[in-house]
Amino acid sequence: MTADAFLLYGTPAVEPEPVRLRAGALTAEFVNGNLRTIRHGGIEVLRAISYLVRDRDWGTYKPALTDLTVDQGAETFSISYSANCVGPEGGRLDFRATIKGSADGQLVFDVSALPESDFETNRCGFCILHPIAGLAGSPVTIEHTDGSVVETRLPHLIDPWQPFKDLRAITHEVRPGVAAECRMEGDAFEMEDQRNWSDASYKTYVRPLALPWPYVLPAGETLRQTIRLRIAGDVKAPAAAAAAEPVRVEFGEAGSVLPDIGVIIYPDEVDAALANLPMLSTLGPRQLMFHYDPTCGHGLDALRSYARLAAAYPAETTLECVVSGTGDLDAELSGVAGMARQAGLKLSAIAVSPSVDRQSTPPGSAWPQCPPLEDVYAAARRAFPDIRLGGGMFSYFTELNRKRVPADLLDFVTHCTCPIVHAADDLSVMQSLEALPFITASVRAIFGAKPYRIGPSTIAMRQNPYGGATKANPHNQRIAMADRDPRHAGLFAAAWTIGYAARVAPAGPEMLTLSSFTGPFGVLASSGEPTEEGTSRPIFHAVKGLCELAGHRHVAASTTDEARLAAVAARSPSGKTVVWLANLTASDVPVDISGFDRRQLVMTPYAITRIG
Repeated sequence: MTADAFLLYGTPAVEPEPVRLRAGALTAEFVNGNLRTIRHGGIEVLRAISYLVRDRDWGTYKPALTDLTVDQGAETFSISYSANCVGPEGGRLDFRATIKGSADGQLVFDVSALPESDFETNRCGFCILHPIAGLAGSPVTIEHTDGSVVETRLPHLIDPWQPFKDLRAITHEVRPGVAAECRMEGDAFEMEDQRNWSDASYKTYVRPLALPWPYVLPAGETLRQTIRLRIAGDVKAPAAAAAAEPVRVEFGEAGSVLPDIGVIIYPDEVDAALANLPMLSTLGPRQLMFHYDPTCGHGLDALRSYARLAAAYPAETTLECVVSGTGDLDAELSGVAGMARQAGLKLSAIAVSPSVDRQSTPPGSAWPQCPPLEDVYAAARRAFPDIRLGGGMFSYFTELNRKRVPADLLDFVTHCTCPIVHAADDLSVMQSLEALPFITASVRAIFGAKPYRIGPSTIAMRQNPYGGATKANPHNQRIAMADRDPRHAGLFAAAWTIGYAARVAPAGPEMLTLSSFTGPFGVLASSGEPTEEGTSRPIFHAVKGLCELAGHRHVAASTTDEARLAAVAARSPSGKTVVWLANLTASDVPVDISGFDRRQLVMTPYAITRIG
């Protein structure tokens, strides 16, 4: 099992098996002190109920549980435990939790927290996640803290701000005749649309963001919060479902071409790329994206190194150019253009974004000083008059949704995503793929048919808009906001990459970047990984497969269980159809591809395969 885990996840560490709870038709999984995958009659009602404590950089504490008891009866379950968090300056927070569920559709999660000393936090309390599959855009009943009740809908397109504030309860339909009310006690709650960050959920959380943070929990003052889930209607368990059928792959019509696949290159990775040119040629990216950041000291030497690589590997080139914006824009950008000419770097495109726009501006916060984007784009156009100009955000869709750039001045818009902003467990990372069609639909709703680029988007976080820095990960763990992630080296990342391409392809982006070539985001292995140093990581084969499909007509492909199996298909100029499949789970998945060149196959955990 250890060897298998290493190949799958890039680490021998496996996540603990959840404790599976049942009370009649009500089921849930207990993991690390919290509940996830809360279902009724097999239908997901809530994605999670979690009690979370965040530090001043929005990192999440991982308290060890003590005095844990789990009682599973015939019609009820109950759990209790104690835990504590210790802050970087010695502050300590103790809390006691109880969870009770019953066959009548009632679930109660109660926590009392007591700071032993003053404790600094950005958030302390419950987060409730509603799933998006089947719920996006659907009717809900909202009860506010003043007792008023509103009939409304969850947002379909992604809301840049909080769709609902001052919440006391949310009710939605689980299935005809069955409704679920989630009631929140102990503080004021509000909801944000977590699809902004590619989370597959709507998150209701404690303490409005308009209030100051970080804040201090005073020593000796008890903080109690309670979440009550009540499922009303026909709460009897439905008949047991039949054994799982093979997942069927279904094909539709051919449409727009699939995007060019790019790789991001950083100055310190150029020498390694030049030393591995045969591998780069085998990979076959159509685009090289060169990262240029004057705030990190990049200058003529960085552009000269990019020119060497561009000469050795002819491809389209885009300069991802951070604009410091601290002085005259024309002087800054014409200076970059002059150095590029001096370096002999020929560019196909440039994307520009002010440095300050890489930091998030949360609701209630003051926007930072920033040159008007109209002025930034005009200066870039004057400095680089003969190549395509792009803009948007070098951070995530969240920031683009909240600061919508004047796209009429651009040749393309761009943004990135990262699946470990809020959670880094295997299930949450794969579930993030569910949010991507909503992101691309929202981009299209904002910017219409404007050419559109996505990435670099990787599992690990390359920069942190929500804190001072990304989280170091020296022990190769699954942690949110980490600057590297072990799963990038395993089969997991290959499956996630194919799944990502499958989910965004229908939106017709012109370019998609899901890796670098070398380094922690790269397709070549470092020491201590499942494959030998310098050889291809499993993600290499996923990216290579997507490179081979680039420019071919996208063939609509769907599966009967998108949570388990992803499919991306293309038709070549000769009329041949090629399909890449990815198992998005840690279990074997039987696949029915009748009507193609085989009847059925079984895909092992996180496997990818090419058909055709």
